[in-house]
Amino acid sequence: MVFKRRTPRTYYEALANSFYPRGGWRRAGQYVVHRLRRLPDPAHKISRGIAAGVFTCFTPFYGLHFLVAAALAWAMRGNIMAALLATFFGNPITFPIIAAISMELGSWMLGRPPVPLPAIATAFSDAAVELWRNFMAVFTAAPTRWGSLSGFWSQIFFPYLVGGIIPGVATGLAAYFLTHPVLHAYQRARVARLKRKFAKKREKVEAMRAAQEADHIPEKRAAE
Repeated sequence: MVFKRRTPRTYYEALANSFYPRGGWRRAGQYVVHRLRRLPDPAHKISRGIAAGVFTCFTPFYGLHFLVAAALAWAMRGNIMAALLATFFGNPITFPIIAAISMELGSWMLGRPPVPLPAIATAFSDAAVELWRNFMAVFTAAPTRWGSLSGFWSQIFFPYLVGGIIPGVATGLAAYFLTHPVLHAYQRARVARLKRKFAKKREKVEAMRAAQEADHIPEKRAAE
């Protein structure tokens, strides 16, 4: 395989890279910005995709953020690749803040007591383990259990979902209005730069052609 790693990463290396990439978060951010600037779409479509990806980070669909962001970008007629790249707004540094804000706001809106952040992380972990066990139970004789998932839905998932809408929309709109003028200016500058580069090449070709024609004139006169 051409793109296969020569030395496969271990589970602990993959986990460590998810918290701190090999090149650092600054390099990872620069890579995302570079990819966003090079996308072949108008600035407003790219910004819509970015807004969709940022909003998705405020939803509790962990493990499905790529699918949710792509679906939202498609519905908003935004750039899907921009939406996928923008989901990196949610990372191990920002997710605790996002979870705390969403759960606090959702619990307040539903008239429920707030849930501590460690309890939120534990609830999502336990729900993921139970979902996996129930999935594997389809292929084995093990029984399926959904009792704790019903409590997870009512106590954690639904308040998180409700509470993440307002900050998600606000942050997504902010991302749109911040990135649109920057992308638009960059694209205009890039087009102007390409036009100047093309004009210089054209002038060079015309100068070479004129020089060749000037060299042929004495030959024609001598032949006459």
